[in-house]
Amino acid sequence: MNRRNWLRIAGLSGVSVAVAPSLIGSSSSDSSINEMVDAGIIRLSSNENPYGPSDKVKKAITEGFDSLCRYPSSTYRALKEMIANRHGVQSSNVVLTAGSNEGLRATGLAFGINGGEIIAADPVYKALISYAEHVGAYIHRVSLTPNLDHNLAAMEQRITLATKLVFVCNPNNPTGSLLPAKDLQEFCRNVSDRTMVFSDEAYLDYVADPNYPSMVSLVKEGENVIVSRTFSKVYGLAGIRIGYLIARSDIASRIQKYVMAAPNILAVAAAKEAMEDEEFYKFSLDKANEAKEMIYSTLEERSLRYVPSNTNFVFFRTGKPIQEIQKAYMEKSIRVGRAFSPLLDWCRVSTGTIEEVGQFCNATRSIF
Repeated sequence: MNRRNWLRIAGLSGVSVAVAPSLIGSSSSDSSINEMVDAGIIRLSSNENPYGPSDKVKKAITEGFDSLCRYPSSTYRALKEMIANRHGVQSSNVVLTAGSNEGLRATGLAFGINGGEIIAADPVYKALISYAEHVGAYIHRVSLTPNLDHNLAAMEQRITLATKLVFVCNPNNPTGSLLPAKDLQEFCRNVSDRTMVFSDEAYLDYVADPNYPSMVSLVKEGENVIVSRTFSKVYGLAGIRIGYLIARSDIASRIQKYVMAAPNILAVAAAKEAMEDEEFYKFSLDKANEAKEMIYSTLEERSLRYVPSNTNFVFFRTGKPIQEIQKAYMEKSIRVGRAFSPLLDWCRVSTGTIEEVGQFCNATRSIF
């Protein structure tokens, strides 16, 4: 059963407005789908790159307007080949999606629609597990370690014959923590002999170690591993929705059947140019690192515990309910991240522009 048939049988086809709150609202982004961008509000809540897209990408998008009369599928092959060449795989290993969220959801449906179990850390990004849960999968939520890392040993112990997939988010959202490369590779290799492993690498570009491996290396070895990547973060393309999965070709074909939201022709043009724009890529990383150092310094001034981040956000402990903290920052025209149960006295703040982060730091000194 593919995703479209599931929606039809469930009586939901053609009533997407009714579907959105239950299936999309809880996981489509880190803020509510009904959230409006308020004038004058500094938005440090959704891990966006405020510097993007680059001028080169804007030019590519503008030039793409002349092709808006065409269906975009004819443009997919070139982008898939670029992505495949970047990662050293075949184009048949690449699944293009309208944002990596769509890839997460399609995978959640593919492996959860007939029931079974999925194992994931808690807290973790919920797009995949929310969709799987909605179609009957049981989610084994495994608490993070005291250092707020994935507890890989505990996750592996939960695997049974009913386990359809193990979900790993690395670096993790919302904590920003990064697993030791050797530990993660051994875990994925061992677990993939027993079930499917999904490695969400939305923030891998921000990892400082240039030799830190992507789990694409295991895909190339033919393992039962799926990797997701996105153009929303370092490339600054969150608003145009484009991402991709990399998996063994038979797995990619299985997931493709559940993909309903594919990239449009402007998103493809933007992604192709973004992959070539190394100057903006480096600029984005440098600005994110500069902003994180500002946040770290301020948190240390106020003796607030934080997790050293391998992403474009910082997760810190406030010692107060997150709703209270959100309100305090909103009173200073700053929107911070949502609640991440069970860590309800922690706050996630994104790296905005340097000026925006400066205002966040001033607000933090006042609030604490």
